[in-house]
Amino acid sequence: MAYRNGNYTAFYVAEPFNASALGAHATKDFCYYNMLRAWKGKEASFPFNDSHDKTYNVRDGSDWEKTLKPRLQERLRNSKNIVLFLSSKTVSSRALREEINYGINNQGLPVIVVYPEYNSKASLLINDSLKQSVKNLWGNLPIFRDSMSKVPTLHIPNKKDIIEAALKNSDFMLATKTSPNYYWYEV
Repeated sequence: MAYRNGNYTAFYVAEPFNASALGAHATKDFCYYNMLRAWKGKEASFPFNDSHDKTYNVRDGSDWEKTLKPRLQERLRNSKNIVLFLSSKTVSSRALREEINYGINNQGLPVIVVYPEYNSKASLLINDSLKQSVKNLWGNLPIFRDSMSKVPTLHIPNKKDIIEAALKNSDFMLATKTSPNYYWYEV
């Protein structure tokens, strides 16, 4: 069995993807992933363990079935959870659908959903429930919307201290996960 200590970050990028191209860095969801990497680079104790660094990189022009898809699945098998950046710019790409489908429906990984366009509890919730505008974002990624009831999902705004607490929360790690439901952070 794989040593599952990674945080698998799922985010939308236009296909074909090339991490060295300006197009990738101009894709908002990819920038949020890089934000996590920068926090980790600046502060070694930041609890982000990047699953994408656990296998060698591949070029986006690689064969989907023989190279790209198996690499995504290998990274997910080495992960304890998924950190999903979900925004109004998120599109249901082939890679993102595969990541979410395999991660939730095959591996049972809990999901920490970060909403980059929301930066506080007040912006995310109304009457102690997720705002409809937040729930509407789930339609950008139907496989997530339709599968998230199978695993615990933590819905949080895009704030470093909240993301850090979520990454440390054992209820959203595979080996110690809480019951399937959707949750939001507590102050």
